[in-house]
Amino acid sequence: MVAAVLLVVIGITVALILFFVGGYNRLITLRNRAKNAWSQVDVQLKRRHDLIPNLVETVKGYLKHEREVLENVVKARQQAIDVRGVAETAQAENMLSQTLRSLFAVVENYPDLKANQNMLALQEELTSTENKIAFARQFYNDQVMAYNTVIQQVPWSVFANTFNFEEMEFFEVEEAAQREAPKVTF
Repeated sequence: MVAAVLLVVIGITVALILFFVGGYNRLITLRNRAKNAWSQVDVQLKRRHDLIPNLVETVKGYLKHEREVLENVVKARQQAIDVRGVAETAQAENMLSQTLRSLFAVVENYPDLKANQNMLALQEELTSTENKIAFARQFYNDQVMAYNTVIQQVPWSVFANTFNFEEMEFFEVEEAAQREAPKVTF
C-alpha cells in the first residue's frame, strides 16, 4: 500500500515537472518566434533604407529646384535607421513613407527622370521591398498575437507572470492615410 502511494506521488510529481517544463518551453518558443519575425521586418527595413541613397542620387541631378524634398527623404531615412523598438520604428517608417510619397509626386513632373533606367530599376526594387516589408510586418504581428494570446491564457499566464514574460508590441500603422503602400508610378 505504501509503495502504491509513493508511486502515485512520484507520478504526480513527474507529471507536474513535465507540465512546468513544457509550459516554460512553449513560452520560450513563442517569444523566440516573435523575435525572429521582428528580425525579418528589420532586415527588410534595412533593405529599404539601403535603396534610398541610390534613389536620391538618381533623382538629384533632375530635381535641382526640389532640394527640400530630397533633404526630407534623407532626414527621414536617418531617423528610421536611428530608432529602436517597435513603436518608434513604426512611427519613423511611416514618416519615411510619407517623404517617399512626396518625392514620387515631384518625380511625376520630370518625364526624362521617369524614363531613366536607374529610376525604373530602383522603382522595381522599392516595390519589391515594400511588398516584402508588408509580408514581414504581417508575419511579425501574427507571431506576436500568438505569443500574447498564450501568455494571457490560463494556465500559461501563471508561467508568464512567474518568469516575467511580457506582452510584445504590434507593428501598427497610425493613420489611415499611411495604411496604403507608397504609390510609385513612372
